Amino acid sequence: MTRHRSVRPIAQHSSARRPRAWARALRTLGIALAVVLVSGVAVVGYVVSDLTAAVAHNSVQLEGGPTTAPDIGAYKNGFNLLVVGIDACEAKYADLFPGRCDGPDASSVNNDVTVLMHVSNTPRRITVVSFPRDMIVPVPSCTAKDGTSVSAQSAAQINSTYDEGGLSCVAKTVSALSRQQVDFAAAVNFGTVIDITNAIGGVQVCLATPIDDAYTGLNLSAGEHTIQGLQALQFLRTRHGLVSGSDLARIGNQQQYLASLARQLTSGKVLSNVPEVLRIATIALTNLEASTTLKNPATILQLALAVKDVQPADITFIQYPNVTDPDNPNRVVPDDASAQTLWAAVAANQPVLITHQNTANDGVTVEPTTPTTAPTPAPTGASATSTPTPAATAVPLSDNVRGSTAAQQTCTNGDTSG
Repeated sequence: MTRHRSVRPIAQHSSARRPRAWARALRTLGIALAVVLVSGVAVVGYVVSDLTAAVAHNSVQLEGGPTTAPDIGAYKNGFNLLVVGIDACEAKYADLFPGRCDGPDASSVNNDVTVLMHVSNTPRRITVVSFPRDMIVPVPSCTAKDGTSVSAQSAAQINSTYDEGGLSCVAKTVSALSRQQVDFAAAVNFGTVIDITNAIGGVQVCLATPIDDAYTGLNLSAGEHTIQGLQALQFLRTRHGLVSGSDLARIGNQQQYLASLARQLTSGKVLSNVPEVLRIATIALTNLEASTTLKNPATILQLALAVKDVQPADITFIQYPNVTDPDNPNRVVPDDASAQTLWAAVAANQPVLITHQNTANDGVTVEPTTPTTAPTPAPTGASATSTPTPAATAVPLSDNVRGSTAAQQTCTNGDTSG
């Protein structure tokens, strides 16, 4: 049976959204890094034995992909992990998001956060690409988890793909758009954000100007704050509290959070604390809807071990290249030429240089840094005759492509107009 997608009205960028709207924001990115960067320390026996059934139970076969994953070392050109933050009714947190479980959209489940994380081979680099929820893209035909065929669309909002066909359909859409094979995929609910941030004691964020958002209930003064639990969700889903009130500004705000999270997880403060690692791994692994390639917790351990030593300067957060939709000023469409430059650099394992200069209308201010052009130093104790690492020449991206590295300090631009 083929299910045809119904045409639904699309909300405007500036329209008010219920508090549930950005809850999935954190879960997606926070879980991406928390699962990948955190679960790989001293948890081999724990992961392989106790959590295998929990992860495998909800696994999804990616259409056209392998059933099980090979050893991470087999991915000679690196690998891609898709993390999808889904907006679903969760009874445990229903009181925090009034109307989510009993409103007209109670049964809908959108992927309002869609992130593709590429991990290169040697030298290791991580490129985290956020796909704007309001980006209009071609959607290929796909097969839902229940075997239902979902028809293709020439143009649809990318955040509708999970509701239409599930995790596999999101992966197929992202793969068709980016021309990147999705090796691993996971979908998480927003409630995990609360548990994850509480488990690690919060994440530090910076505000260049205050935020007072009546829609999310977030009220923070300028300066640095350590946020966790519900406040972290509010920070990640705020849109009206940012200067332009747009989803693109919100992505920049989220990426500030993720960069701070990455610095915290790779600093040794979290990874050196085995009980904390076990607690975070438990939260993440028991709340995943994973691809069949990710259902074995030993594979998740391999992913973590592959990236745990990546330095913040080699972790880059990028908004998928886009331009304003000529048919709707409240939507964006892919910037294919700029995207080709990005993916060519990724394929060549070259660092990328963000040339966009953030303005007062961007979601965050970004501290400039100098791109790395020198070879990576040889490891301690390496022979003088060792083959040096080739120079890493940064590839400049188009000036409309926003982003930053985890080594850069970014601060949120709150909306002070009102």
